[in-house]
Amino acid sequence: MVSDTRAAPSSEIRNRLTKCRRAMRKHRIRAYLVTNRVDHFYLTGFHGEDSAVLITPRDVHLITDRRFEESSKKQCPWTKRWFRDGTIYAEIASLAKRLKVRSLAVQPEFISLADRTALSRALGSTRIRTAPPIPSELRRIKTDYELRLMRRALRIAEEAFTVTVRSICIGQTELELAARLEYEMKCRGSSEPAFPTICAEGANAALPHAEPGRRKVKKGSAILFDWGARVGGYCSDLTRMVCIGTIPAGTGDIYPVVLEAQQRAIKAIRPGVRMCDVDKVARAYIAKRGFGEAFSHGLGHGLGLDVHESPSLSWRSRETLVAGMVVTVEPGIYLPGVGGVRIEDDVLVTPSSHLVLSRLEKSLGSVAIRRTR
Repeated sequence: MVSDTRAAPSSEIRNRLTKCRRAMRKHRIRAYLVTNRVDHFYLTGFHGEDSAVLITPRDVHLITDRRFEESSKKQCPWTKRWFRDGTIYAEIASLAKRLKVRSLAVQPEFISLADRTALSRALGSTRIRTAPPIPSELRRIKTDYELRLMRRALRIAEEAFTVTVRSICIGQTELELAARLEYEMKCRGSSEPAFPTICAEGANAALPHAEPGRRKVKKGSAILFDWGARVGGYCSDLTRMVCIGTIPAGTGDIYPVVLEAQQRAIKAIRPGVRMCDVDKVARAYIAKRGFGEAFSHGLGHGLGLDVHESPSLSWRSRETLVAGMVVTVEPGIYLPGVGGVRIEDDVLVTPSSHLVLSRLEKSLGSVAIRRTR
C-alpha cells in the first residue's frame, strides 16, 4: 500500500466524496466498491482501466496494477493505493479482510454476474450487497467547475464545426468530413471526441445513428453532423444540418417542423417539470404536423462525463427536472430513402428556468452553404 500523506484531494473531489459518504450513511453502507471507470474519475481523478475504488467512512482505497503506479501518484496521491499482482477480485478480497469488512456494497450495473460470483468466492464470509446508484445520482447536478469544462467543450465543438463547414468540397466523403471535424476539435484542445462523430449525407441521415462511409458530397446534398468535444473528461453534444448550395425539398419541408418542436421543448424546461412532459411538447407538435411516426427516439438525455447519462429526457421518464442538470434537446424526423433532420442543443436547468449553453446558429436560412471549394 502506498499513499502520500502530504497530499489532499481538490476541493471539488473532496465535496464529491463528502456527498458520497452522506449517501452511504443514508443507505447504511460502510464499504462501497466502485467498479465503473467514469465514477473512479469523478470520485478520485484517476482514469486508468481494470481498477476499482473502495470507499470507507475514513479512507479511499484505489486497487490497480503497476502500469498505473506513476499516473495514480499524479492523479490521486492522497488515496491509499494497492498494486495487485493477481486478479483484481483477489486483491479486493484481501483488502476487505484486512479492513474487516463484513458487508461490501457493489454497483450492480457495472459488475457482471460472473465477476460478482468470482468476487463472492474470494470474499468468503464477507457479504455482498447491492448499492443504489450513488455516483450517477450525484453526477446529475453539475457544479460551476463542471459547467466551465462543459462550456469549453461546447466552444471547441462549435469552432471546429464552423471551420469544417467552411472547408467542405464537392466530392469529399462522410468519413473525410468526420475526420476533419475531429481533427479540428483536437487542434483546439479536445482530448478526444465525446463519441464517434456522425456525418450522414442524403438518405443516410434517415438513420439516427448513421456511421460515416464513402458517400460523397454533391451539389444539393443535405448532411447531418452529430458531434461533440471532450475537455477535462466532460462532453458536449450537438447536431446540425448543412445543405450544399440549395436545400432539398424533403429537408426543407421537415426542418422547420423539427426546429419549432425543439424550440417549444426548450421553452418548457424548468425545475419541477416532468421529463415526459417536455418530451410530449416536441412529440405532440411533430405528430400534429403529420410526422409522429418519424420521430423514433427520446427527446434527449443527460450530459456530463458520459455523453449519455442520467437523466433521460423521454416519454418513459416520470422524473422531474432539477436545477443544475444539463440535458440535450434533440428532436428528429427520419424519412427512409429520403433523409432526416435532427437539431440538438445542450441546455442547463437553472433555478427558475433554463439556459441554452450552445450558440451555433440553427435557423433555416443558416443551413445552406452557397460556396464550396
